[in-house]
Amino acid sequence: MKVAVYRKEYFNAAHRLHNPEWDAAQNERVFGKCNNPNWHGHNYELVVRVVGEPDPATGYVYDLKLLSDLIKTKVLRRFDHKNLNLDVPEFAGLNPTAENIVRVIHDILRDAIDERFDLKITLYETERNFVEYPA
Repeated sequence: MKVAVYRKEYFNAAHRLHNPEWDAAQNERVFGKCNNPNWHGHNYELVVRVVGEPDPATGYVYDLKLLSDLIKTKVLRRFDHKNLNLDVPEFAGLNPTAENIVRVIHDILRDAIDERFDLKITLYETERNFVEYPA
C-alpha cells in the first residue's frame, strides 16, 4: 500500500532567460520580458512529493520534519534570494527556465532521498504557470 506525502516550501529568486548563441532580437522574440538584462524575479512555490510504503513502526512514509529540513538545507539555502544565473553553479551553463529549475531541484533531492521512494517535484513559477518532474 503506497502513500504519497507532500511538503510545500517557498523561495524567491531572480533570473534571466537568455541564449548566448542568439542575438538580442532573437532572445527578445523568444523570451520576451524574461530576457530583461537587469533580471526579473519570481516567488516560487515548491511542492515535493514522496511516495512509499508506510513504516510499520512509525506509520510514516517519510518523516515530514526530516523532509522539510532536507529541502531547506539542500534547496532553499542554495536558491532563496539568489540570482539563479549568477549565484547557483548548476545554472552556469544552463538556462534557468522553470523546466530546468525543477529538474535541478529533483536531482539535488534525488541524491539525498533513498531510491525506494518515488520522488516528484512540482514548481510553481506563478499561480498559473507550473512544471512537474518527472512528468
